[in-house]
Amino acid sequence: MEKIWLKSYPADVPATIDPDHYPSLLEVLEQSCEKFGSQSAFVNMGQELSYQELEQKSRDFAAYLQNELKLEQGARVALMMPNLLQYPVALFGVLRAGMVVVNVNPLYTPRELEHQLNDAGAEAIVIVSNFASTLEKVVAHTPVKHVILTKLGDMLSQPKRTLVNLVVKYIKKMVPKYDLPHAISFNKALARGAQLSYSRPEVEGNDLAFLQYTGGTTGVSKGAMLSHRNMIANLEQATAIVGPLLTPGKELIITALPLYHIFALTANCLLFMKYGGRNLLITNPRDIPGFIKEMGKYPFTAITAVNTLFNALMNNDGFAKLDFSKLKLALGGGMALQRPVAERWQKITGHAMLEGYGLTECAPLVTVCPYNTPGYSGSIGLPAPSTDIKLVDPETGVEITEVGQPGEMCVQGPQVMSGYWNRPEATADSLKDGWFATGDIATMDEQGFFRIVDRKKDMILVSGFNVFPNEIEEVVAMHPKVVEVAAVGVPDEHSGEVVKIFVVPKDNSVTKDELVQHCRKHLTGYKIPKQVEFRDELPKTNVGKILRRALRDEAPKKAS
Repeated sequence: MEKIWLKSYPADVPATIDPDHYPSLLEVLEQSCEKFGSQSAFVNMGQELSYQELEQKSRDFAAYLQNELKLEQGARVALMMPNLLQYPVALFGVLRAGMVVVNVNPLYTPRELEHQLNDAGAEAIVIVSNFASTLEKVVAHTPVKHVILTKLGDMLSQPKRTLVNLVVKYIKKMVPKYDLPHAISFNKALARGAQLSYSRPEVEGNDLAFLQYTGGTTGVSKGAMLSHRNMIANLEQATAIVGPLLTPGKELIITALPLYHIFALTANCLLFMKYGGRNLLITNPRDIPGFIKEMGKYPFTAITAVNTLFNALMNNDGFAKLDFSKLKLALGGGMALQRPVAERWQKITGHAMLEGYGLTECAPLVTVCPYNTPGYSGSIGLPAPSTDIKLVDPETGVEITEVGQPGEMCVQGPQVMSGYWNRPEATADSLKDGWFATGDIATMDEQGFFRIVDRKKDMILVSGFNVFPNEIEEVVAMHPKVVEVAAVGVPDEHSGEVVKIFVVPKDNSVTKDELVQHCRKHLTGYKIPKQVEFRDELPKTNVGKILRRALRDEAPKKAS
């Protein structure tokens, strides 16, 4: 099978990669900073951060963590911020201190944040002041001992820094009141670290680099343990696949997807840093006019996004006026790429959009369309080099060898995580004999191209983010007027899917708005149900398990 798959890649794409090409991610950073020192590494709100500055500031932050906070090697440090210059400084500072990055979605509710900080055992957190009020509510119930606080404009030069911070707080009122008396400012931490000595730790490939939280079929999110070797393997796989398109020191990638998400972390931050490229960090991609205005200032050569973001860009009149003459690479992932979006993109920009498939547990890249793909095919492409894929019957576990026959996709390769943090049972369910069971049902054609046809899991995918039905159901069931509830995903043209709940009420006075407002108190925005249907009863198996699939199959036919 492997030979068939690799025939379809261009001749300059190798069949295998060396996951030990770098001993750790520290070497990737150090080599790029030495080679591309004076060149810009990241740019945000007009402010450039050079590789030399990234090296110095991340070193200062590492020294601060080691000496001032006296955190041990392997300590977990949470990062809770959108795309800002502070993010790569903190990210590489944590890694260079030999510690573990715990990426946190800044839009989390107190309940979600408390779970993740406790689950990870995070001892410190770097957080933007906009979200400090969320942390204040739960920090006393977590292992966090150190809070490092930054404001949105803190890494901009004066007077812009002061102006941005004032506007954000007093004009736009984006910073709710908070009380974190023992917090230290990020800039003070860097200044203090600059006076301290940095001790480069001995970091090996199998040492943990990230606890990257993801979903599953049940319960709340789990931490995928991604080692330095996992991340380097995926970096090398991405290099093998798209490297022939890239010129060292000459690329600029649009980074609108959040760096706390595994897709942008690997495909944008790490890959383009290796090539000495620039990441244009978009802090608020929901502001489409502002986003497009920012794109117009830079000769971008690459962009990654999810289907919904590509669609939103093209629905703005200003997008078609941009200069696409330098564009080499447009990569869609995180959720299914829709044909109308891909074809419209190609018509406007003159470039095909490549679709890839990945999972947090695989750091994330598993398959991708070859860089010379002429146009949209509906395929998620071919396995990355050094990646084996097999399809198995979801009921029997027997491998499927017949072309076109659907089966659960299982992945084996150096990018696959070692397991879920402190969850041996979940690890055993997902990893068997070195194969990771994705829960996605796929087919393979005669050329070895894969297509996702369904999901074995009940997981709902909203704009590329995993939503777990059990979590939604637990929250809704907390409402005193609810007897039973089931959550499913239903198709949506904007976000791929939205959450729909079927509710058996205890009290018929309960309303849709009442339940939605209840959910807002406990769930991040994308998890909140958009459709609510009241029922007298829910379909169940003979042992009383609610049949979500039956509800999902009929949900699109029902009015919300």
